[in-house]
Amino acid sequence: MKMKEIALDANKFGTSVHKVFRAKAVELGEKLLPAFNTPTGIPWALLNIKSGIGRNWPWASGGSSILAEFGTLHLEFMHLSQLSGNPVFAEKMMNIRKVLNRLDKPQGLYPNYLNPNSGQWGQHHVSVGGLGDSFYEYLLKAWLMSDKTDEEARKMYYDAVQAIETHLIRKSNGGLKYIAEWKGGLLEHKMGHLTCFAGGMFALGADGAPEETSGHHMELAAEIARTCHESYDRSATKLGPEAFRFDGGVEAIATRQNEKYYILRPEVIETHMYMWRLTHDPKYRQWGWEAVQALEKSCRVAAGYSGIRDVYSDQPTHDDVQQSFFLAETLKYLYLMFSDDDLLPLDHWIFNSEAHPLPVIRKDSQPVEKLTE
Repeated sequence: MKMKEIALDANKFGTSVHKVFRAKAVELGEKLLPAFNTPTGIPWALLNIKSGIGRNWPWASGGSSILAEFGTLHLEFMHLSQLSGNPVFAEKMMNIRKVLNRLDKPQGLYPNYLNPNSGQWGQHHVSVGGLGDSFYEYLLKAWLMSDKTDEEARKMYYDAVQAIETHLIRKSNGGLKYIAEWKGGLLEHKMGHLTCFAGGMFALGADGAPEETSGHHMELAAEIARTCHESYDRSATKLGPEAFRFDGGVEAIATRQNEKYYILRPEVIETHMYMWRLTHDPKYRQWGWEAVQALEKSCRVAAGYSGIRDVYSDQPTHDDVQQSFFLAETLKYLYLMFSDDDLLPLDHWIFNSEAHPLPVIRKDSQPVEKLTE
């Protein structure tokens, strides 16, 4: 049975099933609301659902909340307000944006840590990879999900991209563009696998960029996609490491043992999927197929798929873990890459950080009750 037929058959379950899942989603959202009970409204990272007491990770820069965590709620909470008719979820998100907008940002960049009590930045570490990544993605997707009416999100996204390009994006001697990390004013010439989602983000955002820069955003997307592909192509397994460096005479290669592993991450494939959908350049499907073959050769085990400890080994050892994002994202993005464009078309659906589709909220959206009739 084709995916479209499955979707149509799902409607036969009727409104009762829709209402059950909607009620559970809203109930969960309500249980998370105490996390926002801080002096600034920036939520805690961890919440005891029973007691309503929140706290942050002890390692996170003096009790700070993490940019990629509190900045990666917007799509889901706006959708909850749409589902429930209760504006409180959207209000929590708009308050986060208000706090961020009134803060001075070093070089226009967003540090990874923000103290929820003082409302001040923690350690000045900036990354488009781990700890920061999906915050930027959600700025763009907030605008797209609003049917391109959320002009504040749009401005925040393009301002952030301009700062990233000015201060973090560099070109190697071999001609590869990469996104470095910024620590207290100094660049670390390392790019994480997580950062490779940014190629797809730049491509997805190219259409909404000012007319004179739209093509530039697409070129930047293509260059990041190429660099991330090179990190795969330069390994023995044809899978990319957790992080790769551009220093000491190496380019797009991991030089530290604790960065050579691959845990079935989706970000490179995610970018290839967006690049295929938006350009239809066959090389992106080719690169995707190369990843499929590499996964089958190096990661396939009797019970599923496993991460590997060293992508540069001719006989890699498995870590015996199949991460949840492998099914949610890696395989889904591969499936979409080799499907027709009208399967979850990008002008009707937004993928959240874990690749779960959420509908674009059209200007003429029907009331929630009408959506489930």
